[in-house]
Amino acid sequence: MEWLKKRIFLLLGVLLALVPIGLLTDSPAWGEWDLDYYKKVLGFVPEKIEKGALVNSPLPDYTLPGINPVVGYYISGIVGVLLLFGIYYLIYRVVKKRDDSSQGDKN
Repeated sequence: MEWLKKRIFLLLGVLLALVPIGLLTDSPAWGEWDLDYYKKVLGFVPEKIEKGALVNSPLPDYTLPGINPVVGYYISGIVGVLLLFGIYYLIYRVVKKRDDSSQGDKN
């Protein structure tokens, strides 16, 4: 089990190291286009996307007010990675608890 933890932390480190790659391009990340991009590429804005664009993001444009944009980008990436790992960890705990209780019933 210890090797699994080491691999998970290694993966986490690699993901965090890759955060700044998005800063090297002027193009937006896949699926993060503004409404004008859809209009230019598709000729129209899909209805559901147009309605979804009204949702406010907790970290719009990966920045935090009053913080250097590059630092905000890093913070945004770190928060995203930690949230994903936290969600997966909670799912793991629930599944493990359910498996442990079902194995206890067999004994």
